[in-house]
Amino acid sequence: MSEKTVRRDLDALGRAGQPVYSEPGRNGGWRLAGRGRTDLSGLTLDEARALFLAVGSGPGALSGDVARAVSKLLRALPEPFRADAELAANSILVDPTWWWDRPVDEPGPPAHLAVLRQAVLTQRRVELAYVDRAGTATMRTVDPLGLVSKGSTWYLVAGTSKGLRTFRVARVQDASLTDDPVERPVGFDLAAEWRRVVAGFDGLRPQVHATIRLDARALPWLRAQFGADMALAETEQPGADGHETVVVGGPSTTVIAEHLAGWGARITVVEPDEVRAELCRLGQELVALHAPDAGP
Repeated sequence: MSEKTVRRDLDALGRAGQPVYSEPGRNGGWRLAGRGRTDLSGLTLDEARALFLAVGSGPGALSGDVARAVSKLLRALPEPFRADAELAANSILVDPTWWWDRPVDEPGPPAHLAVLRQAVLTQRRVELAYVDRAGTATMRTVDPLGLVSKGSTWYLVAGTSKGLRTFRVARVQDASLTDDPVERPVGFDLAAEWRRVVAGFDGLRPQVHATIRLDARALPWLRAQFGADMALAETEQPGADGHETVVVGGPSTTVIAEHLAGWGARITVVEPDEVRAELCRLGQELVALHAPDAGP
């Protein structure tokens, strides 16, 4: 069999979805990923990147069964694919909590999210047309390092000539991939950088706190709602009644009350009285609007 025939057959296998890769060295050669089987280890490089980008948060930020499953997937991939797949997994972060001072105003994915996701996947620089919160339009060339979804709002964390910056994707007017590779800072950690960004915003807003009690089993859901604005109070173990005392924070008593109102009788506000009064006011408004005799 001629070398030309071998290369033609290798190309045909690749087009058929069976990734073929080379191993250098004395005992090297050409191999089929996954030994020619269509399973997880038979993913192409692009498929592996896309899969681990979808996983998000990175294996180190996950827990329990999910973290173990991600680790197994990484080990199942061919060696040449693992670094790219792990980089993809660490290039997207999901922060389920909302910004306190902004309502949900992005019902769908931003227009240029797909391009930025591709830039993160392929580690290519991007030219951005961007409008900041003051309405100033600029053109920038950035190194896309990761994407963050906070609530329904997407952000791009990128390197610039002035250091790391965070861009709200909805404000991107245009995004074009370049052929230049991204310059990734040594030791860059998306989760750590996002914590720094959020802490910076938190430091700009006034903080009001409320102490509440609730069933300890509901703590994960409350934490998903309040995020870093929730902390256990003095007791770290549930009381004899199975309830826990926690402190939650926000920019005002009204905002805290609005977030707690949906919990109904499942939570009790211990203090301050201002939050309790806001809950009463909200309850009276709801009764006035929705009581059987209130009309349409």
